[in-house]
Amino acid sequence: MNDNITKQTLTMHGTMQAKLSKADGSVEVRKKGNLIVDVGFDLIINAIGATSFRPDIISHIATGTGTVAASAGDTALNTELNRQAATFAHTASTKVFTMTASFAAGVSTGAITEAGVLNAATTGILLDRVVFPVINKGSDDSLDITFTFTLS
Repeated sequence: MNDNITKQTLTMHGTMQAKLSKADGSVEVRKKGNLIVDVGFDLIINAIGATSFRPDIISHIATGTGTVAASAGDTALNTELNRQAATFAHTASTKVFTMTASFAAGVSTGAITEAGVLNAATTGILLDRVVFPVINKGSDDSLDITFTFTLS
């Protein structure tokens, strides 16, 4: 046994920031930590090493109107409203990556209270979910959502 090996622990946590740009020029920002759910951890593990089932990459951000607290057992948003393709960003040699999506005027309109990152345009695997105080998105408003994930 080699006693010179350093024990390492891998953790991952995320934060969601939602920026609502209203038609009148005002801006509202919400920021909240999110919960990586059990099936999200399965997605990560299977993406790293599965030979018989390798899931699609995370690719979409969804919004919803559900208010039930996020739970490790979640597999979808409580009440999904809309889903948009997300942009992935990562700088080499850092332990941070982001997923960003824009919900233009007329898209995802309503009392938004939840969001999540998934790996498909419909159904798919939920990586994480967050529930937050209501964002009232009018039909002329736009909403930009960024999930920032940090590994340590």
